[in-house]
Formats: sequence, structure tokens, C-alpha cells
Amino acid sequence: MNISIIIPVYNAEKFLEKAVISALQFQEVTEILLIEDCSPDNSLEICKNLSQNNNRIKVFQHPDQGNHGAGASRNLGLEKATGDYIAFLDADDYYLPNRFDVEKEIFSNVKIEGIFGAIGTEFLTEKGKEAFEKKFNSELTTVNYTAEGREIFDGLLGLTQKHFGTFFHLNTLTIRKSALKGLKFNESLRVHQDSDFIIKLSFQNYLKTGIIDKAIAIRGVHDDNRITQIVNYSEKYKQRQLLLWQSLYEWSLKVTLNKTEREKINLQYLAYQLALKKGMSRYFSIFIATFRTPKILKTRYRFTYFGR
Repeated sequence: MNISIIIPVYNAEKFLEKAVISALQFQEVTEILLIEDCSPDNSLEICKNLSQNNNRIKVFQHPDQGNHGAGASRNLGLEKATGDYIAFLDADDYYLPNRFDVEKEIFSNVKIEGIFGAIGTEFLTEKGKEAFEKKFNSELTTVNYTAEGREIFDGLLGLTQKHFGTFFHLNTLTIRKSALKGLKFNESLRVHQDSDFIIKLSFQNYLKTGIIDKAIAIRGVHDDNRITQIVNYSEKYKQRQLLLWQSLYEWSLKVTLNKTEREKINLQYLAYQLALKKGMSRYFSIFIATFRTPKILKTRYRFTYFGR
């Protein structure tokens, strides 16, 4: 295997070296692409120093050297990657030694196009820990059972009979580059572009669970994490969710979904429109949206992380 690791870099001077070292430990990793996104701190110099000391590390910036967000940075990484396989890593996170333990075996099945696993948590500040614990029930982010194929897409939408789990983190995904077929991150989403990408990827590609009972990577939680800065169900939270579900709704018009899948995406999009316009709570807006789309009453829905 030869794997390209894509790391978007923004304001990461405190964490970047640890992230890079964690990726360098793997012989399968043939290149680490640091996409520096016009950081106001010392990140660019650290990127350059790291690349000078190891020829597997490559540094890129956007053509205008401006700040374009994590989605655009990952897209630039996808353009520059030369490996047969792609993996992602956030600059304030790191891989564990078992990160690629199952890849060779599972990818021997040519049908499998992507693999994902569980991510753990390391609290780097007390404030970050407090904010994280208000949002999440567990320090291990994973799914509840092994799955593959379309079951993963339906699980992420909350349409399976069993509760699939919250979501899987981009840091745990390994994908065949040839399987992406032009799929990119939505650059208009400054938050949740990873959630948007994962849902679309799970529809387009045949994914399979890897190690889901223990962490294969660690997410560093600190004061500056965007995911912990936005209070659940606040106006900003609902605005960000609306943009996510608008992106998925517009995408759903271009692909062949079954009726239940399409209606679930429509419901979530309508619910967040109502929540913002009418100032409704999430649950009440979903209730009203359900009656505006009565066919949904026939289906038992579970509202996943993406819709909370």
C-alpha cells in the first residue's frame, strides 16, 4: 500500500509536529501533504521546517496564499496526492499505532473502496473538556456495529432498524483515490464540510467498518475547536446545520436515492428552515416538518449527530 495523508493546517503551531510524527511512523505512508491555509501564527514556518527534515513531507498553499477553509484545503490535498490511497488527519489530532492495522486485509477485497474506524479523545484544556462533554456522551466516537455498503449511508441518515451510532470521524477514513470519482468537499461550508463529504461518500462508495471497538486515532479537544465553540441548538448552530442540510438537499436532487432516503433529507432541511424562520425548537420544527411531508410518518427515523 502507498497512502497519502492530507493535513489542513491553520493556527496549529502547538499541535502540528505531533500530528506529523504520528503519521510518519507508518511505512505505508509515502507522503504527508501539509496544506497551509494562511495561518496568523507560526504554522507555515513549522511546515517548512518539517518538510526540510523529511522528504515524505510536502507543503502546499492555495495559489493566492489566502485562507480558504478546511474544505478547500482538503480539496487541494486531493489534487496533489499521488498515493493509491487517501487518509486525512486534522493538525491538532494524531494517529495511534493501530491506525492502518486492517487496511491491507480489507482492501484485498476489490469491492471495498473505503474503511473507517473509531476515534478517541484527549482533552488538552479544561474549557475544551467542559464544552465537549456538554455535546457528547462518550469520549470514543464510533458506530455501534459492523456494517458495509448502503447500510452505512442509511445508518448515517438514521434509517436503519438498529441505532447505527453517531458518526465516524474523517481522521479514521482510508479511501481508494480511484474511487472518489470527482467527489470533493463543499468549499462553501466552513463547518460540517466533513459531515457533508462523509454522507455523500457513503452513498457513492462501498465502505466498510474497520476497528470500531477501540480508537485508531485521537482527537485533541481544546478551546479553539470549532465543534465545541458552537452551543447546541443556538442560532449559530441552527444556521450551520441548515447550510449542511441545504448542501445535502441540493445534492439529493442530482443522485438516485430511494424515497425514504430522499424524504429524510428533505425533512431535515425543512426542519432547520422552520427552526430559524419561526424560532422553533429542533423537536417542534421536526414535528411540524413531518406533517408537511406526511409520507415520512410511515418511516421510523432516528436523528443522528448530523441532525441534532
